[in-house]
Amino acid sequence: MVLAEPSLEDAYRPRYREIEHAIRQRLSRLKPGAELPSDAQLCDEFGVSRMTARHAMNRLAQEGLVSRVRGRGTFVGEPPTHRRANSLLSFSNEMRRQGRSPSSRLLGRALRPPSREEAARLQLKSGEKLLSLKRIRLADGHPIALESTRLHGRTAAAVLAANLQVESLHAVLVRAGCLPTKGRATITAEPATADDARWLQMRKGDPMLVERRVILDQRGRPLEFTESRYPADRYALDVDFVVEDPGHLRRA
Repeated sequence: MVLAEPSLEDAYRPRYREIEHAIRQRLSRLKPGAELPSDAQLCDEFGVSRMTARHAMNRLAQEGLVSRVRGRGTFVGEPPTHRRANSLLSFSNEMRRQGRSPSSRLLGRALRPPSREEAARLQLKSGEKLLSLKRIRLADGHPIALESTRLHGRTAAAVLAANLQVESLHAVLVRAGCLPTKGRATITAEPATADDARWLQMRKGDPMLVERRVILDQRGRPLEFTESRYPADRYALDVDFVVEDPGHLRRA
């Protein structure tokens, strides 16, 4: 029997690429959330240094194919959650529409004086307070977002009486006569902070999608100012758009 000689591509392939290729093949046979070999196990399996194994897995993590959780290990990545950027459902309704189970973990809430930016965003008068909420938003038990919400003080009684672990904030607001109707959002790319890393099971400096939005009520008054921080490998925003008439370019 004549053994085939390795191709030039295989012969000169960096070792981290060899590990990447092997893990990619395994991913097709595994379910999201399945545990993958540790860096130390990959070192033994492929005969490489810890740095080489870590580099290979970090490259896969950047693509969202694997999820690396400090202190726990490396796991097959979850498919990203999608949301239409030109409309807004509550997080709970968005997850249910996608067949996922939403939940929240309340980290803190307080009725407090606003910062200058918060007062401007919510159009608060001197002496008025806001209600701040900090929550982790989960889908099927997996953390999707770290969310800081500031609400106009007129909503405080209804929101403080609600169980936001299981109930949609927007449903609570509607029941209180404050109907969210429209708003404006700004989306930026930012590195993860230490707080993000702690609550979202990621690494400090990993890429994040950060959405800051103000939502108005049925009378056009600012109701909610929220910052939602999403790990970039777990969340995607889909945008519908129209192509502007290029006629003015041809006429110029």
